[in-house]
Amino acid sequence: MITTLRTLARVILTPVHLKRTLLIAFVVGSWLNLFNHGDELLIGVMNAHLAAKLALNYLTPFIVSNAGLVAHRRL
Repeated sequence: MITTLRTLARVILTPVHLKRTLLIAFVVGSWLNLFNHGDELLIGVMNAHLAAKLALNYLTPFIVSNAGLVAHRRL
């Protein structure tokens, strides 16, 4: 299992892959934040609950794009 985790980390942290997945997370996460929470952001509402939602909107596409990358590597 530790070998598998090291292999996953090596694939995910490869600079070319990391650059691509971070770009995907930024673009998709920004769109999700604007689409789902744009009204709250425009009126200036910010609290811990909203901050957690905003962070998850970036984290989710990052995880999904890495899962796709790892799944493609295993084929």
